[in-house]
Amino acid sequence: MSTGQPSALRRLTERLTRSAHELEAAELRHESSVLDGVVHIGGAPQRTTVTVAGDVRSVTLRPREETPALDVEIWDGTESLHLVWLGRRRIAGIVPGVKIRATGRITRRRKVMTMFNPAYELIGRAGQTHG
Repeated sequence: MSTGQPSALRRLTERLTRSAHELEAAELRHESSVLDGVVHIGGAPQRTTVTVAGDVRSVTLRPREETPALDVEIWDGTESLHLVWLGRRRIAGIVPGVKIRATGRITRRRKVMTMFNPAYELIGRAGQTHG
């Protein structure tokens, strides 16, 4: 019995998966760099009004006793950012896979990059090119 084969297959799978992830990240970085006024999330300054763009990765309703909060995670190939709308349960059109541009101030909440109540614009589906 050879135990080397499964590990070789695992390494190949990891390499192929990592490469696909890296290719997607590079494509997203390029897409957001051609949008006017957009900065990469990974390089965005905190507590300054900025505009970012990325793919919606997840949409979560955070129920609270007094005020619900809609939490939308976006990723632009450099880092992820949580867009949080207080008092909202859902926003039409914001679903996983949609590209969104958001403007607001970034802060860190529990070590997570967060933008509260941003102005936003839906700019397409993931994988679409702009320009």
